[in-house]
Amino acid sequence: MLSLPSMHISAKSPDDVKALPEAQLPELAEQLRAAILETVDRNGGHLASNLGVVELTIELLRVFSPPKDKILFDVGHQTYAYKLLTERADRFESIRQLDGLSGFQRRSESPYDAFGAGHAGTALSAALGLAAARDRNGGDEHVVAVIGDASLANGTSLEALNNVRESTGKIIVILNDNKMSISKNVGALSRYFGRVLVSRRYNRIKKQIERVSSQRLHLSGLRRFYYGLESTLKSLFVRNTFFETFGLRYVGPVDGHNPAVLRRALELARNDDRPVLLHVVTTKGKGYTPAEENPSAWHGSAPFDISGQRNAEPSSRASYSTTFGNVLGRLAEKDSRIVAITAAMGDGCGLSDFAERFPDRCFDVGICESHQGTFAAGLAAGGLRPVVAIYSTFLQRSIDALIHDAALQNLPVVYCLDRAGVVAADGPTHHGVFDIALLRSVPNLTMMQPRNEAEFAQMLATAMTLEGPSVIRYPRGAGDSSLIPNDIVPLPLGKAEIIPSATFIPQKPEIAIWALGDMVPLAQDVIKVLEKNGVSALLVNARFIKPLDTELLQQQAANGIRRFVTLENGVVAGGFGTAFLEQSASLGIDTASILRIGWPDEFIPHAHANSHLFERYGLTAEEIAAKILGITQ
Repeated sequence: MLSLPSMHISAKSPDDVKALPEAQLPELAEQLRAAILETVDRNGGHLASNLGVVELTIELLRVFSPPKDKILFDVGHQTYAYKLLTERADRFESIRQLDGLSGFQRRSESPYDAFGAGHAGTALSAALGLAAARDRNGGDEHVVAVIGDASLANGTSLEALNNVRESTGKIIVILNDNKMSISKNVGALSRYFGRVLVSRRYNRIKKQIERVSSQRLHLSGLRRFYYGLESTLKSLFVRNTFFETFGLRYVGPVDGHNPAVLRRALELARNDDRPVLLHVVTTKGKGYTPAEENPSAWHGSAPFDISGQRNAEPSSRASYSTTFGNVLGRLAEKDSRIVAITAAMGDGCGLSDFAERFPDRCFDVGICESHQGTFAAGLAAGGLRPVVAIYSTFLQRSIDALIHDAALQNLPVVYCLDRAGVVAADGPTHHGVFDIALLRSVPNLTMMQPRNEAEFAQMLATAMTLEGPSVIRYPRGAGDSSLIPNDIVPLPLGKAEIIPSATFIPQKPEIAIWALGDMVPLAQDVIKVLEKNGVSALLVNARFIKPLDTELLQQQAANGIRRFVTLENGVVAGGFGTAFLEQSASLGIDTASILRIGWPDEFIPHAHANSHLFERYGLTAEEIAAKILGITQ
């Protein structure tokens, strides 16, 4: 395990890195790993993936010259060492904090960040665009895309591979092969990379050829001879025509933790006048034993005890993700039609136990969210009850599959949207605030959000009774699984719930707050503030986004409710409040009486905790109550 001196980096810019003697590079690598560990220890963050690319990042900056040369990382959670070495070391302790550095590449943050990314599979397409723009503009900069092996199997990456030959004659793709995405890699490409790595005869002969040839490669004739011999060798031992079919010269595999080998390979790629794919083998979590032994658990970490504890104060409460997996397992015991599909997020979405219990009923499709959705629709068309486990932000990549393949055909696919609402430190690429606005206009779709785990279980049971597609959105974080009853009973479709106030006020309420899911506790706090100001209000747990409980809405309007407030952990534009406003207008209710509260029409930044964002945007009990009082006086 690394020793952890106070944060000190001997190189803080690409020029510094180039100027360092080679003998000092191992010390620089240790400094970077120590800085990453210290910072993630305090702030949380992506740990294992960043520890694995330290040597690769150093050598990229020794061989290439950003910001002129464009270096893209797919995905952005491999960029901590890059940030430390591109003039951001002095601000690195602010990473993932409000107004601090982003945990991902971000163009507005630094000229060294050529293209922003938080989702997998974008780097090759973006790099091809940058390379094509360079070619058109007559530039000479290099364009390098660092892509994880799991990201390369993403549909967008494969589409980009198909377009390499037509887009540019010069691009460098670094395949960072650590055999992991977040969960363990699956699929044919992963098996292909494995065959390359285990071909000992190929690797032994390749090293011998390189050792003989490397000193004389400046002679064009020998270079052509070496390239031809290398290509023949690969075709004999690893059947490596896959990438070359797409117009990429394949080089590798090379040791991603050996600086000298890395540098020679990168220089070879830089000096080639053709598109090159360099296959680099790294160890996720390198240098920190707990992360090396369990890279999936240490992919994204909360602040932790650096001595080796997973968390300094582990929560005793089950997360919504865990509850999802447990409840789905209970339902699957009684219904053999239930199957689950994840897109390389089995651990994150809480499906690990389900996969162990029902290995033939749990499908991991890799980082391929569009395929995940259409595959689920096919399962439903075949008579099964598929449940798509996916983060809200990743569903954005699968909208067409939901609309065209599930909803249009009215197939009973259940979408369970984890991380719905803001997710603090991961920031705008991961905030799950758009799903309501994106989905509520889709015909045949039922959309729900629970306020606690018992209701979540009921909504899963409800979804299994529907003949068409459904969506259940729920937040990241801990809940209380003890609330889940032994007998899980479906909810009445489209019916909201009135939650009694904690105190009794004889005054007849004139305000109704319709809160959605995780915003119910905030609504309860708002009502307490209103009561202190002599104003009483009803609290409605909306439950259903679609269909909305129009019967209750009409009843409340008829019974003297003059002001309605909607509260959601999603964007206001087109969100739940907008649906409420539209429904009110159709019922003849004065829409001027409706106050919609949620996230504004902008991308919400990252912060250390959700509470910091709620405070920044005025989503506190006091400020919301002040707005309500302002329109009632």
